[in-house]
Amino acid sequence: MLPKDFPPWQTVYWWFRRFVRRLLFRTIHDVALMLDREREAREQSPSAAVVDSQSVKAPSAPSGGGFDAGKRIKGRKRHIAVDTDGRLLMVNLTTADISDSAGAQEIVSAVRRRWPWLKYLFGDAAYDRTKLLDAAAYRDFTVEIIRRSDDVSGFKVLPRRWVVERTFGWMTRWRRLVRDYEKRLDVSEAMIHLAMASNLLRRLTP
Repeated sequence: MLPKDFPPWQTVYWWFRRFVRRLLFRTIHDVALMLDREREAREQSPSAAVVDSQSVKAPSAPSGGGFDAGKRIKGRKRHIAVDTDGRLLMVNLTTADISDSAGAQEIVSAVRRRWPWLKYLFGDAAYDRTKLLDAAAYRDFTVEIIRRSDDVSGFKVLPRRWVVERTFGWMTRWRRLVRDYEKRLDVSEAMIHLAMASNLLRRLTP
């Protein structure tokens, strides 16, 4: 379904995979993120992040991915960290049967290589696990668990938590991200960075 002026799809895909290996799409996204933060008079590297996960169907994943019993979805899980305005900082893709806390450990161990000033992490009760909290403390993170009050009935917007849910909403506005159609995790991650970079570049364009 490429435009008629493009070369054969095999050539296009070869270049795409080369750009993925060179982390080009991730680099474009991160530069756009820093420019957008500067536009709002903020430091380029954030100091706080909000973590959460989203399970999506992945029909092309090997064996269809794992099964998330809580969401009743077979596929992949997107573990993400966003800044306090919802900009994507890092994504870790796993099978859907991986717990939120286990998926977040990869983020905790790697996120400072991209965002060195990150200090604070916010998450829901699913991240209140000893192994994750120990890994975060070892790397000098301050973790705050935001819990839902049992005294409140119905829907209630929770501080920090709504930001990451909005980011998932931005992702699923891209038809290709409603489901995970990719066989390869690196290609799937590149598609997420492309979508989020496009969102940032629209903000930066006068």
